[in-house]
Amino acid sequence: MLAVNYSTIQNNLEKYCDRVTDESEILIVTRKGEKNVVILSLENFNAMMKAARNAKYLEMIDRSLAQFEKGEFVTKTMDEEKNIKIISCSGHYE
Repeated sequence: MLAVNYSTIQNNLEKYCDRVTDESEILIVTRKGEKNVVILSLENFNAMMKAARNAKYLEMIDRSLAQFEKGEFVTKTMDEEKNIKIISCSGHYE
């Protein structure tokens, strides 16, 4: 992780962008008033977003397993499942 002030990056933007993309560097741009920003490659950003989505999915699985362990589930056969009538938000059967 690299930190540079706003003036430095302003004068050397291409150089720092190359470091971010070519070396997977994460760049903190320091600014007055603690209004700092982070620059990272699209590849790193996408990896972070994927990790966040995976974390949410794993939390959902953990909740489901906890419900299962408490016996909070219903078992149905495929025939029973086919015969379930779903009531839409409008209150009409679908």
